[in-house]
Amino acid sequence: EELKTLRKFGSRLEGHPTPKFPYADFTTGSLGQGISLGSGMALVMQREAGLKLKPHIYVLLGDGELAEGQNWEGANFASYYKLHNLIAIADINRLGQSQETMFGHRMKEYEERFKAFGWHTLVIDGHNFKEIEKALDEAVHNKTDKPVAILAQTNKGHGISFLQNKEGWHGKPLPKEELVKALAELGDIKDKKVFSLRIPKQTIVKLRAKKVTLDLPYKKGDAIGTREVYGQVLSQLGKANPSIVALDAEVKNSTFSIDFMKAFPDRFVECFIAEQNMVSVASGMSRLGKMPFVSTFAAFLTRAFDQIRMTRLSEAKVKFVGSHAGVSIGEDGASQMGLEDFAMFGVLPDSIVLHPSDAVSTAKLLSEMVEVDGIAYLRTLRPKTPVIYKPTEEFPIGGSKVLRSSTKDVLTIAATGITVFEALKAADMLGEEKIFVRVMDCYSIKPVDKKGLLKAAKMTKKPIIITVEDHFLHGGLGDFVLEAVAGEKVKVEKMAVTHISRSGKGDELLDDAGISAKHIVKKVKSLLK
Repeated sequence: EELKTLRKFGSRLEGHPTPKFPYADFTTGSLGQGISLGSGMALVMQREAGLKLKPHIYVLLGDGELAEGQNWEGANFASYYKLHNLIAIADINRLGQSQETMFGHRMKEYEERFKAFGWHTLVIDGHNFKEIEKALDEAVHNKTDKPVAILAQTNKGHGISFLQNKEGWHGKPLPKEELVKALAELGDIKDKKVFSLRIPKQTIVKLRAKKVTLDLPYKKGDAIGTREVYGQVLSQLGKANPSIVALDAEVKNSTFSIDFMKAFPDRFVECFIAEQNMVSVASGMSRLGKMPFVSTFAAFLTRAFDQIRMTRLSEAKVKFVGSHAGVSIGEDGASQMGLEDFAMFGVLPDSIVLHPSDAVSTAKLLSEMVEVDGIAYLRTLRPKTPVIYKPTEEFPIGGSKVLRSSTKDVLTIAATGITVFEALKAADMLGEEKIFVRVMDCYSIKPVDKKGLLKAAKMTKKPIIITVEDHFLHGGLGDFVLEAVAGEKVKVEKMAVTHISRSGKGDELLDDAGISAKHIVKKVKSLLK
């Protein structure tokens, strides 16, 4: 009876599987991610010495999706880590959605590709049950250290003369009269041929994160890179939480995940320069009870947005850390500047987006991320910034900090990350002219501190909030603040990056982008006229 609810509203049987159906480990439908997801699970199973069983991970693939590059990122990863417990079964049926696939039924093409990526490869007739059984038996009792690919040549519509190997039937049900013909060709239905699904004892592993008392040797005024703090603090968090694992895309000496690797080499995964695969591997690991922290340059996470999106749809609990964000990175140039990350992560339902400004806030927010039951993103900075908070300060998600305030404040400057320091400089410059402003550190971008923002607007002479961020104009802090104060008598002025940057020193580029202290001063004065 439940099969009759397929694709209907409220059914567990959706158009493409999601974890609402207990036998679906991940949301599917965005093609090419299966090998990577399976690799994450297979890697966890290999590394868990306490597992009494030797389980296998099966990944079902279509031939059309093998044109997706991520498959080969995943295939490369699986052979590098010798995931001999990973079995991929590819249905080579020749037909895609609108035409023949890239290689049709030329099985040698597929075989050579998998072999080139270091897989043990078996080519079979997908309609021959003896060949199927033999291949599965060989795969399960794999005597190599390689992952296994079973390449099954099949025909779409097998057994029905007017459908078999014919184009134009993708996703289409048969008209009633043709259904009668098809059923006649298939022969009598054997209603007594039934089997039971093996119900897994546990489908989702729930994590219990432990609170950690962090050792924070950071003193006010010290210049420390928030990216450096990431590695130091994640290592501390890892001691108390053995479920934490770290993945990086071959920039670990820049993101400083290298510190975690040195502390816990068996819980670190080098994914090399293959960000899409890295995100999906992390999602796979989370399915088996791990808490993955994924790090790379913020700019490079953008190429894996679909994988991040699917991680959220799969209800996986992955934490992301993007370094080298904003024009403040300096000489590396525009291609390395993550300026879209708040928008990218912020658009996902129930996501958390954080941007600390100093070492203490970075450490405390990383600790908060461990307790987030879902997807979270934290941005770190390349340049060193002065410590402005005491180690005893707390940074709850959804909060903010007021760094400057007086009864004479004319308006509020809400900044985040590197622009916090530009806002403080601007406040000093304005103060010399007896113009006083309130400065807020909006370290929590999503959820933003609505209560704190409205309070600030009410306590200043003009209900004006200037948002300043090292992010493109749309989708960042400014828009989240606008949403928070919508319907209130508060004016919001956004200051953000509006053009493509270039190489130069960080201070030069902040000025060129129009988000430096002098530009903030100019904006404040223009609003007081």
